[in-house]
Amino acid sequence: MKHEELTHKIIGAAMEVHKTLGNGFQEVVYQRALAIEMQMQGIHFSRE
Repeated sequence: MKHEELTHKIIGAAMEVHKTLGNGFQEVVYQRALAIEMQMQGIHFSRE
């Protein structure tokens, strides 16, 4: 996968999380939600 394509997928996943959850949660909630969304989209990653 090209970096540009991967970047597009990651940003899309982050935007989907923001669209679903909105504002006001602690960072850890967004981290967990993004991990779930990235798994659903088949994006391989490791958490910090």
